[in-house]
Parts: sequence; C-alpha cells; structure tokens
Amino acid sequence: MIRINLLKPETKDIGQQATTPGITEEAAKKGPNIGNLIFLVLVIGLGAFYFFQQKAFRRENALLATARQEKSQLQYVEAKLEEQRKARESLDRKITLIESLNAQRDMAPRLMDELSRRLPEWVWLNEVVFDEKGIQIKGRALSNNLVADYISGLESSAQIMNVNLVSSTQKTTQGDQYLEFTLRAVLEKKPEPVPPPAPAEPAAKPAAKKKG
Repeated sequence: MIRINLLKPETKDIGQQATTPGITEEAAKKGPNIGNLIFLVLVIGLGAFYFFQQKAFRRENALLATARQEKSQLQYVEAKLEEQRKARESLDRKITLIESLNAQRDMAPRLMDELSRRLPEWVWLNEVVFDEKGIQIKGRALSNNLVADYISGLESSAQIMNVNLVSSTQKTTQGDQYLEFTLRAVLEKKPEPVPPPAPAEPAAKPAAKKKG
C-alpha cells in the first residue's frame, strides 16, 4: 500500500518556530492576565489614595472653617470685654470726680472764709480756682506791699501752704492805678483715718488637770 503525505513538511516547523522556546502555550495564555491584574491593582490603589486624600482634604477644610468661626466669636468677645473695660474706667473716673467734688464742697466754704479773713485793706479777690494741684487766687491790690502782706497772712494759715506769686501787673483804669496779681498755693491734705486695731483674740483657757 502506498501512502501519500499531502502536508508540507515546513508547516510543522513554522508552527514550532512561531512559539517562543521555553514558554508553553498555557504560560503564554497566563501572561496577559497577570499584567491586567497588576494594572487593575494600580488603578484601585490610585483610586483609594485619591479617595482618602479627598476625605482628609474635606476634614481639614471643616476644621479650618470651625477655627475661623471660633476666632470670629473670640474677636467679638474680646471687643465686648474691651468695651466693658472702657466703660468701667469711665465710671471709675466719674466716681473719683464726684468724690473729689464732695470733698471740695465741704472744704470750699472754709477756705473762702480763710481767704477772706486774711485779706488786708485795699486788697480784693476776683477769682479763686480749686484744682488737683491746689488753688489759684486772682485779685487786685493798690501796692506790692499789700500783696506781700496777703501772702504772709495766707502762709500763716493751717490749711494753706507754699503760697507763690505767679504774676503782678500794673493797671490803670480811669486814672486809678492798681495791681492785678495771681497767686498759687497748695492745700494741706488731711491725713487718712487710721483703721481701728483688730480686737485681740481671747487667750486660750488652760487645760483642766485630770484627777488622779
């Protein structure tokens, strides 16, 4: 019997040459699947990283907004506290002024009586001003000697000290000559009342002796 091989002998060789040596057909099929898996893992990782980054970014933005709101509230509170502090200082100044005026209200009549009683003849007072530094006295006199006598009389007072002549100006009105003078003096401060001493604590009673 005669057999005829119709297949070309090169066909098998070409098929074998197309296949890479050392790699089986199963390995060639698995190769592209591993690459796709690695690519898919990278995509998922990048997506998860982006998601967590966005979540952290939103959390930071929320914290920043909360901090800004708290800062705004604190600024409002600080402004209110500053306003209250200024109002308290203004009230303290008013109270101090009222107390000073009350003290001067009792002192003014006595000082005016003292200033008037020590006036020499031919000396007149035009103005007396009380301030925190003392008193300022403005008046008229016929001569410098009369002004000097008035200064000596004021210095002998128990309520007035350090009398100084600030100015003395010669004036003429309708042919009459006189001096306009200004004096400054310090008022004696009353000593502050001393608080009464605290009552002494009673002495401890001696311990009773035990009977034997």
